Amino acid sequence: MTWLDALADKAIDLAPPTREEALAVLGSSDDDLMDVVAAAFRVRRQFFGRRVKLNYLVNIKSGLCPEDCFYCSQRVGSGADVLKYSWLKTDEVLASAEAGVAGGARRVCLVASGRGPTDKDIDRVASTISAFKSRNPDVEVCACLGLLSDGQASRLADAGTTAYNHNLNTSGGHYADICTTHEYADRVSTVESAKSAGLSPCSGLIAGMGETDEDLVDVAFALRALSPDSVPVNFLIPFDGTPLAGEWTLTPQRCLRILAMVRFVCPSAEVRLAGGREIHLRTLQPLALHVVNSIFLGDYLTSEGQPGAADLAMIADAGFTVEGADAGAPPAAAPAADQVHVRRRGAGTAIPANT
Repeated sequence: MTWLDALADKAIDLAPPTREEALAVLGSSDDDLMDVVAAAFRVRRQFFGRRVKLNYLVNIKSGLCPEDCFYCSQRVGSGADVLKYSWLKTDEVLASAEAGVAGGARRVCLVASGRGPTDKDIDRVASTISAFKSRNPDVEVCACLGLLSDGQASRLADAGTTAYNHNLNTSGGHYADICTTHEYADRVSTVESAKSAGLSPCSGLIAGMGETDEDLVDVAFALRALSPDSVPVNFLIPFDGTPLAGEWTLTPQRCLRILAMVRFVCPSAEVRLAGGREIHLRTLQPLALHVVNSIFLGDYLTSEGQPGAADLAMIADAGFTVEGADAGAPPAAAPAADQVHVRRRGAGTAIPANT
């Protein structure tokens, strides 16, 4: 039995790895990468089979945030050329959310920029969620509105909200290096408040912000201590006009190791492949499905993702099934005659080759 076999066995038994084992996953070589993915897949398969849950983001208030999170394109003083608008009307939110549901999403995530909502904002969002749930009672709704004040989580729960997202993002020791307008403890407190109100806790991280392996392990264990049902793993999108614009340190292989480490630390959590996956995993995205069991469909808050149809094709081609999909439905993007293209360039023609 290898150390990875033993690590997978521990995770299946819901026993935490040691810090040394978690660091070993991050420090493993590219030669061992497929063994790392295979061990993580054993854990993923134990708790989630071959199902992939689809989630859909709706940015209901974009940009104009007073916080200075260094990674964020919506931060105060951001020079990123992203969409900026105030609260969407209820019918606009419903139209966007239901487009995601039509694409196969089992959860819609309503996200608003800002430090945190006012009570009037909570009224607005709660009303929208109630309207959505009346039309889509079987679809989960996750709210992500920033830091919560007393009683706000309970009001969201009363409106039919399923979950609340507030990411820890990085370790407590690294937090001051990525934000100065609020503290790491504020984030922990918001997750705990949401959980106490009966909302499903959703909290994750952003990798690629100049953190060390120790920081990644610290935040993974901090997340485990909070017992979130969902753990989104984001990979930094270094927007021009933000302080972290030059942070291009991730490789597809490192992203896979980070995902695997999170799976071993939080074995039964819904580990979600989130922002930046197309940019940093690139052609290795399908391998990540052997570690995670959840992804965002289509676009993100301020950046575009790959088309939803491409997501569905990737899931089918990798041998996974979309959670909640009709078992008798044909595979997405099945081979068709119109995918065969006769060569009209290169050798024997005057047109440059495809190089």
